[in-house]
Amino acid sequence: MKMALLGYGQEGKSVETYFKKHHQALECDVFENFTPAEIKQKDFSSYDYVFRSPSVPPLHLKNETSVTKYFFDHCPCTIIGVTATKGKGTTCSFIESILATEGENVHLIGNIGAPAIDILDDLQDSDVVVYEMSSFQLWDLEKSPHIAVIGHLEPDHLNVHKDMADYLDAKSHITKYQTPDDYLVYYSKNSDTTKIAKSSKAHKIPYPFDVPEDVKKSIHLPGTHNLENAIAAIAAVACYYNISPDEYLSEHQSTIIEGLRSFRGLPHRLEFLRELDHVKYYDDNFSTNPSSTRVAVNSFPDDNLIVIIGGRDKTDYQDLPEIYEILKAPQIKDVILMGESGHELAKRHQDTRFTVVESLEEAVSTARKKAEKYDTAIVLMSPSAASFDMFKNVYDRGDQYKLLIGKL
Repeated sequence: MKMALLGYGQEGKSVETYFKKHHQALECDVFENFTPAEIKQKDFSSYDYVFRSPSVPPLHLKNETSVTKYFFDHCPCTIIGVTATKGKGTTCSFIESILATEGENVHLIGNIGAPAIDILDDLQDSDVVVYEMSSFQLWDLEKSPHIAVIGHLEPDHLNVHKDMADYLDAKSHITKYQTPDDYLVYYSKNSDTTKIAKSSKAHKIPYPFDVPEDVKKSIHLPGTHNLENAIAAIAAVACYYNISPDEYLSEHQSTIIEGLRSFRGLPHRLEFLRELDHVKYYDDNFSTNPSSTRVAVNSFPDDNLIVIIGGRDKTDYQDLPEIYEILKAPQIKDVILMGESGHELAKRHQDTRFTVVESLEEAVSTARKKAEKYDTAIVLMSPSAASFDMFKNVYDRGDQYKLLIGKL
């Protein structure tokens, strides 16, 4: 067998390991550091498989595939697929936690977990897979999960997708191939999400909907958005058992509460780190666009908020006006600006709350000093930008921030 790997990140390495296990005579060629134009000029006709990494735009070759497409073709059990611009990881984790509490053998994969191909050999018919799916994984998908969840959608990854329509088209593949025997749980407050839902043939369940107060109290994560993520998860699990959300809440409320309560949140997603000298520190480094930063800021409407923001902008600074509007929130008392977008924001707006810094360490120390002015305060790092101007990736940025907070 002859295979080409377009990109050699975590998924590419997993593909090579999997196929070497199944084909001892595997011939594998790796292609890295190419532009879309360069890769389109190459002849891949001699390969049995051409595996593209998630961020590589589809080439539309007959022998082209991806980890997601290959997994959907070979997975023996039910797949619950979840997509959104932000919140899909938290929703997946809520689903996993509730199903595990129900006693199901559940696997969390995709952006949030292991590469899907890593677990393929271990799956049984009775298992259930929860798959966090980005637009890149959905881009050329030709099958849809039995249960699909589409959350809030906002512009994102437009440095890779050619425009918003291309981004939404990729997202729509999560339900495009569903049948009336499948389920779609969709966020009814978002026009783009509801538009995708209208074209779906699946049985549709809109959310959010009302849930009992005891269920709400079992959620440890702050913000209305996390309540909505939990409600989406409840609906998805209800679909897995082929019953309505109301029926599931009525008959399994104690299990739902236990499942929600046991999940404490994901790293770098509005993650509480510690409290020191009446100041609470939160890590929201997965906020790489204005919409997610707005959600984070709105999660603390009554607090004295010190925000650390900035990084590599993904919109050629077109989103800076929106970011500045977010920063006008009355609870934001001080703003620490860092990175490329932080410096650009400071150039465009004269604001007495702004302090420009040159490093993450300086940002943390400055934020702590600002917080000392208040009896109680919250320091929130929610960059509203990518990390690649100063860090390896978003995990590196978040991990360094957590380390600095831990040393205070």
